[in-house]
Amino acid sequence: MTIDSTFQEPQRRSDNVALLLIDFQRDFCDLGGYVDQFADVAFARELLPRAQQLLERARSLELCVVHTREGYAADLSDCTWQRQIRSARAGAPIGASGPLGRFLIRGEPGHALVRELEPLAGEIVVDKPSYGAFYNTGLEAELRERGIEHLYFSGVTADVCVHTTLREATDRGFFCHYVTDAISTFDPELRVACERMVQVEGGIWGRLTRTSEALAEFSALRCPGSPSP
Repeated sequence: MTIDSTFQEPQRRSDNVALLLIDFQRDFCDLGGYVDQFADVAFARELLPRAQQLLERARSLELCVVHTREGYAADLSDCTWQRQIRSARAGAPIGASGPLGRFLIRGEPGHALVRELEPLAGEIVVDKPSYGAFYNTGLEAELRERGIEHLYFSGVTADVCVHTTLREATDRGFFCHYVTDAISTFDPELRVACERMVQVEGGIWGRLTRTSEALAEFSALRCPGSPSP
């Protein structure tokens, strides 16, 4: 079926595209962190080179970059009882002590972003007491202020924090680009399922792309005010 031109996405430009790096924290990516208590962190480590490529290209083109971190207050006042129970069942109670400090507590070593993806001055850092990056944060306001319409996603974990943020973004009208080989989770079947969910019904949660394609798309972005091809 031919799609009427009325239903085309807004053209991607260097001033309306953002790269979202979801929860590349030591607690999710490093030995001794939260995820390492119940799963192999290899799934997260193998993403880092591709996330670095995306970040370096975005920086070279001065695109908007957003880093997110899941974390809670030291007294757990912003961590629901349901979430505390769930994490205990998984084998890593939020707030318990580990080799990288207390799991998922703001300010602890494990809460920090991995060295490979440390933010630079001027990049947005969202600290979220939640799975989704829009819940109870100022992220939407930051993106609207910058005129962002397109969001490219890379991060961990696909089935929790990435997909929650993806769905929140879609509900807010952003056009989402899911970079499949720069997003993962510790269960390979869930990773595939998360990708399949994105593209059903005409791309209900956005579109699938890969790092190589995203890098090319970044490099082809028009600058504000330049004529359309």
